[in-house]
This record gives sequence, structure tokens and C-alpha cells, in this order.
Amino acid sequence: MNSQAALAEVVLHKPAELLFLKKLVVTELSKRIAASAAKDLHLFVQEFAWPVLWPGTEFKDNWHIHAICEHLQAVSAGQIRKLCINMPFRMLKSTIVSQAWPAWEWITQSWLAYLTASYAKDIATRDAVDTRRVIESQRYQAAWGDRFKMTSDQNVKTRYENDKRGMRIVTSTDGAATGFGGHRRIIDDPISAKEADSATAINAAIEFWRGTMATRGNDPATDAVVIVHQRVNERDLTGYVLAEESGWEHLVLPMRYDPEKTKTTSLGFVDPRKAKGELLHPERVDETATKELEKALGAYHTSAQLNQDPSPRGGIIFLRKNYRFYTAETKPERFEDLALSIDCTFKDTVGTDYVAIQAWGRIGPSKYLLHRVRERMGFAATVVAVRAVKALFPTTIAVLIEDKANGPAVIETLGAEIAGVVAINPEGGKTARAYAMQPEHEQGCIWLPDPSVDPEIEVFLTESSGFDGLGLKHDDEVDAMTQYVNWCRMRRGMGLFDYMRQQAEAAKKGNGKEPPKSNGNATAIMEAVQ
Repeated sequence: MNSQAALAEVVLHKPAELLFLKKLVVTELSKRIAASAAKDLHLFVQEFAWPVLWPGTEFKDNWHIHAICEHLQAVSAGQIRKLCINMPFRMLKSTIVSQAWPAWEWITQSWLAYLTASYAKDIATRDAVDTRRVIESQRYQAAWGDRFKMTSDQNVKTRYENDKRGMRIVTSTDGAATGFGGHRRIIDDPISAKEADSATAINAAIEFWRGTMATRGNDPATDAVVIVHQRVNERDLTGYVLAEESGWEHLVLPMRYDPEKTKTTSLGFVDPRKAKGELLHPERVDETATKELEKALGAYHTSAQLNQDPSPRGGIIFLRKNYRFYTAETKPERFEDLALSIDCTFKDTVGTDYVAIQAWGRIGPSKYLLHRVRERMGFAATVVAVRAVKALFPTTIAVLIEDKANGPAVIETLGAEIAGVVAINPEGGKTARAYAMQPEHEQGCIWLPDPSVDPEIEVFLTESSGFDGLGLKHDDEVDAMTQYVNWCRMRRGMGLFDYMRQQAEAAKKGNGKEPPKSNGNATAIMEAVQ
């Protein structure tokens, strides 16, 4: 009897033997999965942790889950000793880092001690309890129950141990860990999103790291620390360690992809997305849900909490609190004069600066931003856009264009058809020009459209409040604003006579005619200008 016939005989006439074969196959398959999962954190998360932590919920795999597991495995292998992960909420950061990973490491390194913290002790306690649930699950015990046993004399929610001297101790950033150390230190969400603007909470998290966790490694030469959280402020714990310390591996997983801000880790990982704005895990949080989150959070918190790119909330040079806002009802009907201010760029490709076109109105010392354009544009598109904005404000007395990038070409093209085109050759650096207008800003002389008038004004506020003059971020709208305000100050400082003389000289260059010599008579000056 051949093997196929023998198998048919078992199936048809020997059900007891068939059941035995099924159990044998299942047992062997379980052993193979367990053997693989002990070496593969991602497989462990999917097969062993997920059914315990998220029962009844489908596991939806994604590349970012693989990326997190890959970097945590590098920590386990000693390749990375200081890992900082920034990612949005509800993207499984705690599930993988604080709950599954410790249970996985105990399979092969059951002697490891963990010191784990969050902004609230009950959050850190929840993660520790969930790790223990995974360890005590039937499937985990069936696969690795012979590796270690949980001790009965030290097995509470905030501190438990195994018989190999492995342990987990829970604390919080507002608590203390004095006397305890760990081979692994995990800080998961050191600051609550509700306290994003709280200097007290931010400083407490940093001081907790500096004064407690940073020095609590059991073996400073080999132990590791993992910080994982959504960004909430430019000065949060991630901001501190990246600016003040060295040796940190930084894994950034923004909700929306931005090719300008992607980075490669030491493992060679790079964000695999291609299109700007592409979502992190659309099967988990889709476009509709993301837009609802963005609307609820606003531009600042969207940038920080979702896209992991916070800017200073209050501002560096230009404090948010010093701007004033007008609505459709409070907007002045007339202005003493109007002007356009344009900051040009070279190209319209990804990664280049934006073209900023702004229309401003002035009443005494108060200056009102009436219209703004911020787009990546080449030369031709810039010329068209300036014409369009000029058509919206036909009574502008000046069109200020920075005489750099493709500004000279724009000036030459528009100077022949639009009156009042002024080439601005900026003096000093960006920071100097910003500080030159800062007093007027501090005095509340800069008026912006309320979000009810310009729903995108938060983009302007985020750029200006984050402006530090270092040139590391886009500052095109800031350049256009400082160009206009400083030009106004120059006009006011030189006086009417000097200003008109300057205008007359500009007119002479434009028409080639010698203006009449002034004897101080205002009429002669006006004739010269005309």
C-alpha cells in the first residue's frame, strides 16, 4: 500500500488516528512559530501579543510596525543603546514598545530589569500589567513557560519579578526611582499633550531624565534607554536630548509624509512613502479620520502631535501674543496707503523655498496683512501671481520685490507694466532684519486676518513664531513681512522730502529725464516725482 492509500485508509476508517495526526501537526507548527517568534519581534507581536492585548481586533500590518520592531531588536542586540521614537498617538507605540517588547526580551534574556515611566504612573502601570498579561497567557506559557517563572512574593502591578532576577519597576516623570535601576529604561509619553505649553511639565520631564533616569542604568556600558512619544513642544524631552546629548538614534514616523524632513537611521531605514502628504497607516487611520483629527487639533498641534515637527508655541523673535487680529467686521474700510511685498525663489521644485506675496495696508503705525500667497512657483508663475494680486489692490503705491533669486527677472518684467515696482536690496542678515521690526511687532502694530477671514493664517503664525534666523526652516513669509515693515520705517525715518527725492531719482532712471532741481518747494518736488 502506497502512502496515499495509507492516508486515505486513516481518513476513512481511523478517526482517532486522524485526530492524533492533527494534534501532532498543530504541535509541530506551534513549535516552529514559537522558535521563529523568539527571534522575530514583529512575529511575536502579531502571533503572541496582539491576541492578548487586542482580543477580537484584526491585526493590520504596516511598514511602520516593522520599522519599530527592527530598531527595538537592534537595541536588544546591542547595536543601539539610545533610541528615540517619535510617532502619532493611536499608532501602537505603547503596544509594541512598552507592552510587547519586554515580554519578548524575557524569552531569551529573562534576567533583564526594566525601569519604565510615563507622565502618569497609572499609564506606566497599565503597560506593565499588559506585559504581564502577555507573559501569563496560555500560548506564551506553552511556548516558553519553562524559561522562567513569575515569583509570588513580588508580583504586584507596579513591581514584579521572575525567578531569574528579571524585574519590572514602574514610576512616572513626577515620581522618583531612586535606588532602582534597569538594564532597559523606557520613557513612554513623558509629557501629556494637555500640558504641551506648560513650562513646569516640560522642565519636570527633562529634570526627571537628567536627575533620575539618565543615571539609572545597571551597567552603563551595555544598558539601553528608549524614549517614545508624540512630539508636543519644541522643548520637550526629544528636543532636549537631541540638542544637548549625543549618540541618540532618532526614528521619526510622521502621520503625513514630507520628503523634505525624512531622515535615514543607522540601520539604513528610510521612510518608504513617496508622495507628500501620504498617510502613515491609512488602513488604521484613513484620510477622513486624519482630516477630522487635523481640524480638531489645529495647525500647531497637527504639526507637533501628528507630524512630529513642533515649532515654538510662543515664538522666538515674533511672539504670537503680540499679533493683533481683525475680522470682517473690524477690518478698516480705508487705508492711508497699500503696498505689495514679494519674496521670490529660484525654482518650484520640492525642497525649494516658497514664493511669498503679501498685500499690506497701513493706518498710522498699524500695518494690516490683507492678502497672502505662499506657493512654490517658477519665474512665469510668479509674474502671473503678482499681476493677479496687484489687480486685487490696484491702488498700491509700491510693489516691493527682493532683488535676489529670480527677483531681478521679475522686477525687469513687471517694472515695464506696473507702476511703483521697487527693487529691495536687503541689508544685514535675516535675523537683523527681523529684530529691526521687532519693536513695532511688540507694540501690537502688526494686524493679521482672523482665522475666520483667512483659515490658513496658522501657517503664517507657525512660520513666524518658529523663525530663529538660522535658515533651517522656511521663512519666506517672514522675509516678505520684514521687507515691508522695514521699508515703511525707512520711508518714515528719511522724511517726506528725502523720500520724494529718492522717488524722483528712481523716476529719472526709469524715463531718462533729468528732474528739475528742488529749491525746497513741494510743488517742484511733486513735479519731479511725476
